[in-house]
Amino acid sequence: MAFDRFGRNIHYLRISLTDHCNLRCVYCMPEDMTFRPRAELMQDEEIFLLTRLFAELGFDKIRLTGGEPTVRANIVGIVHEIAHTPGIRSVTMTTNGVLLKKLARPLAEAGLQRVNVSLDTLQAAKFKRITRWGDVEDVWEGILAAEEAGLTPIKLNAVVVRGYNEEDVVDLARLTLEHPWQVRFIEMMPFAGATELQTSHVVTAAQIQERIERVFGLLEPANGGELDGEARLFRIPGAQGELGFISSVTQPFCASCTRARLTADGRLRLCLLREREVDLLTPLRQGASLEELRQLILDGIWHKPWGHGLAEGLIPLNRTMSQIGG
Repeated sequence: MAFDRFGRNIHYLRISLTDHCNLRCVYCMPEDMTFRPRAELMQDEEIFLLTRLFAELGFDKIRLTGGEPTVRANIVGIVHEIAHTPGIRSVTMTTNGVLLKKLARPLAEAGLQRVNVSLDTLQAAKFKRITRWGDVEDVWEGILAAEEAGLTPIKLNAVVVRGYNEEDVVDLARLTLEHPWQVRFIEMMPFAGATELQTSHVVTAAQIQERIERVFGLLEPANGGELDGEARLFRIPGAQGELGFISSVTQPFCASCTRARLTADGRLRLCLLREREVDLLTPLRQGASLEELRQLILDGIWHKPWGHGLAEGLIPLNRTMSQIGG
């Protein structure tokens, strides 16, 4: 078991498979983004070895992220290997959904259990403006393919950006009336790359909820008032699905955090919004023993910070969001 100095059992690992992406969302990266050479990223066998090490330390929940994880070569094979690692009980993925129409069923057959799909608006023109390259119809078809393949319950992630899509939260919330999906609204967080936009165009979770309630009335608390991961859950009265509000900026959930991140270049990142990382890939390639790697992981987890420092103006600038993993 891996515990930090605050007594939290850290057992949830988000593995970034690549920093590459087939979209260029305005709140994530510049359109002319330069990605890392593939040789600098973890290779398949390195991912598998580190996954086994984490599993032996009690990590039982894996989420695959990017960049965009579905653009990673051999993605189906990677999912199969991770899903069949002893000790791993949950393998999920966060994706932009563009390639899910083709990949949903093979991924499900390989052992993927569920997907979170990024969907910031249902309007084609706005979707193109936010993603720069994307077609919302591709994502919609991917969501339906994922549902048909059994990658459920479907969760849709919407980052709300002032001046881009704050008015669209009502249409997204309306999806839960007829679909058993969880639509999650995420406060924009600041990182390197698009920092000015990220700090000046924030819409708070409270503002989002207020806008939705103007249309649908007061929302009903769901999940017994307990967090679902990082989301506070509510329901429109009579709806099939749920609404989630992820307020990382205004209402941090650090006390219940059980997660760490493994970046695509093999760094153990201990908090999404802190710069501290532990390099695992370099020692691995230099011949470190398994016991030495285990100790690096345990020491890193022990020093996981309590939470972020946004309230003190501390913004992580050593990586863009796509270089960290969601």
